Amino acid sequence: MTLPASIESLIRRLPKVELHLHIEGSLEPEMVFAKAAKHGVTLPHASIDDLRAAYQFADLQAFLDIYYAGCDVLRDEDDFYDLCWAYLERAHADGVVHVEIFFDPQTHTGRGVPYPTVHRGLRRALADGQARLGISSELILCFLRHLSEDDAFATLEHARPFVGELAGVGLDSGERGNPPSKFERVFAAARGLGLKAVAHAGEEGPAAYIREALDLLHVVRVDHGVRCDEDPALVAELARRRIPLTVCPLSNLKLRVYRDLADHNLARLLAAGVCVTVNSDDPAYFGGYLADNYRAVAAALALGAPELVQLARNAVEASWLPAARQAELSAAIDRVAVDR
Repeated sequence: MTLPASIESLIRRLPKVELHLHIEGSLEPEMVFAKAAKHGVTLPHASIDDLRAAYQFADLQAFLDIYYAGCDVLRDEDDFYDLCWAYLERAHADGVVHVEIFFDPQTHTGRGVPYPTVHRGLRRALADGQARLGISSELILCFLRHLSEDDAFATLEHARPFVGELAGVGLDSGERGNPPSKFERVFAAARGLGLKAVAHAGEEGPAAYIREALDLLHVVRVDHGVRCDEDPALVAELARRRIPLTVCPLSNLKLRVYRDLADHNLARLLAAGVCVTVNSDDPAYFGGYLADNYRAVAAALALGAPELVQLARNAVEASWLPAARQAELSAAIDRVAVDR
């Protein structure tokens, strides 16, 4: 895609916040093969190119099948450190200054990797990201919605000794047949521990799932949420309450939520006053990190500088950063906008 030089420069220079990033989804094929060699894991793909060629997905479940299989090479604390550090280096190159990262402990504990191994590896990398790259961060524990409520409660119990190092809980994996209401009690328990709540809703699931996430899970952000426009009253409420949507354009394209990015509703939601943000979701699988997603929507939806600046400001507003830091970043975004 070719963008005007002024738009390319603006995207490159904007201070960015990422709020919808699955750290396991940043596992690049090169690292898959390196970790497989380290642990003696036999992979079903002959080469890095063969593995990358397999990243053609008919739907969310087709992606999840290969996503969970790839995670099998992550086995010790250093693996999780390396995974997270590789993402942070890419994020830094994209101008990311703050990230709120999802991780899926059940993906790992279910195959015998202890929760502390996962948590400590990620936290070490995030601490180094702050010290060496200047990227602040939060960590969000996600429950896998295709598993049971009991399994989610067990995961929350595993995390209890580390709760002070978590900012919130989320809900991910396949939406079909797994409504937010299935986890109402788990989310109530997490809020009782002082954790904020977010949830994937309205990606492959209907707008009604967004309503459940708001009313039953009491989420402060909706992850994806693009099917909200099935319910105009819901869109109006999202705009009025400034409930953020963490939209992932290239993910939506790759998983066929939209057949063509030009049909995406991001620009319409933004114009309606919804607090829409741009994010990369699982960038190793979907063909682009955060700046790539900005470029993609700028090109496909003909977004100009005002819209791109608003998207960056929305992400700051939607973050869990202290108010003073939000004000600093908003001012920095404004300076870039003026200087373009």
